[in-house]
Order: sequence, then C-alpha cells, then structure tokens
Amino acid sequence: MTKKLYMLEEQVGFMMRLAGQRHSGIFQAHAPLGLTPAQFSVLIKVLELGECSQNDLGRKTAMDVATIKGVVDRLRARDLVYVKPDPSDKRRALVVPTEGTKAMAQDLKDAGHQITKETLEPLRELEREMFLTLLAKIS
Repeated sequence: MTKKLYMLEEQVGFMMRLAGQRHSGIFQAHAPLGLTPAQFSVLIKVLELGECSQNDLGRKTAMDVATIKGVVDRLRARDLVYVKPDPSDKRRALVVPTEGTKAMAQDLKDAGHQITKETLEPLRELEREMFLTLLAKIS
C-alpha cells in the first residue's frame, strides 16, 4: 500500500487561507467607508434587525464578547451605530443603526453583492451554488 504524499498546496486549510486572502483583497478594494469585514458584518446585521443586544449581535456575527465590544465601540466612534438601554432589561444595551447608516443601507448591501460577485467570479453558476452549499455545510 502506497501512502499518498502530503502536499501543502492540496490541503484544505492552505487552500482556504489562499481563498481568504483573495477575498480580503477584493473586500478591501470595495469596502464602503474603509470598514473592516467585522464592522461591515455588524452593520449589515444591525440594519437587518433594527436593534439588537450587543451579546446577541456577537452571536449572530460569530464574534466573541471582547471582539463584538471592540467592533461596536469603533462603529460608535464613527457615528454609525449608537447604544441605548434595553427597556425590558436595564442591564442590557441595544445596538441601533444611526439614521446615516440607515440612509446608506442599500449602498452597503450593493458593495457586499459586488464583493461576493468578484470573489466567486472564477466559478460557473452551478459551481457557485455548490461552493456556497458546501461552505455552509462545514461552517
């Protein structure tokens, strides 16, 4: 029995890192307002929800407590979100998009669509659907 050679270039982690680097470059080229991917994700999610507790927002964007706090703090400093007390639980704070953020919601979504389109551009339509299905399966 012959053992298969271990080739770095054939390993899933290596290929995912290369794909991630490519996607990051595309994201940076189109990032609205110079947002980071984490900031962009939080803005899109808070626009979708209208308002959300910081902890719940972290769960919905796959960020730990420290990361989501830092992202929200930076978005607050840029006046893209604000925080208000939760009327049903004074211990919680709700993250809310500002009116300026709401006004540019479609521009943010359009940028996201363009980033995705360019990232998946090398694939045919059926391959894109399959790729996204498989990514969801292992995520």
